[in-house]
Formats: sequence, structure tokens, C-alpha cells
Amino acid sequence: MYAVIKTGGKQYRVSTDDVLNIERLAGEASSKIEFSDVLMVGSGDSVKVGSPTVSGAKVVAEVVEQTRGPKVIAFKKRRRKNSRRKRGHRQDLTKVRITEIVGA
Repeated sequence: MYAVIKTGGKQYRVSTDDVLNIERLAGEASSKIEFSDVLMVGSGDSVKVGSPTVSGAKVVAEVVEQTRGPKVIAFKKRRRKNSRRKRGHRQDLTKVRITEIVGA
């Protein structure tokens, strides 16, 4: 069984025991999170597509750890002007493990 969930402005295709890095969600390690924005649920040949979400469907996940992504450098330079700007960014991420998919 698989599902398509929406979180952090992105969509993910998940199945049981998948481990994902998603945008930061509140919660300590080993706490449970429920995703209620389930866009699609499928099992074999049967597929339920929501409009926009599947009613009664949810995905339960466990927080593995709170982490940060790789450093991204934004460097701007104007040639011959002695003007440059360097800026770094690291995104806060949450690593989750999908434990259960409940499809209505």
C-alpha cells in the first residue's frame, strides 16, 4: 500500500517503513505525527484519488531525528566593482519513518 501526502509545500509518495527528510515539523525523537493531507491512496490495482484530499485517510509517522540539510552558498559578484556578497543557508529538516497508512 502506498500514499501521496502533502507537507511543507511538497508532495511525497510514501509506503510503510519509508524514511523521509521533510521540512521541519515540531516534535521530539520517537514522537508520532499524523499527516491528514493525503492526496492519493493506492494498493495494487485499486487507487483512490482525492479531490483535493481523500476523506478519512491518514498517514502515521514516527520522528527519527531533527536534523539540518547541507549548506547552500548564495554568492553574488559584480565584476570590476569590488562588490561581492556571500550568504549561506542550512534548511532545518525532520527525518521521519512511515509506520502506518490508513486508507478510508
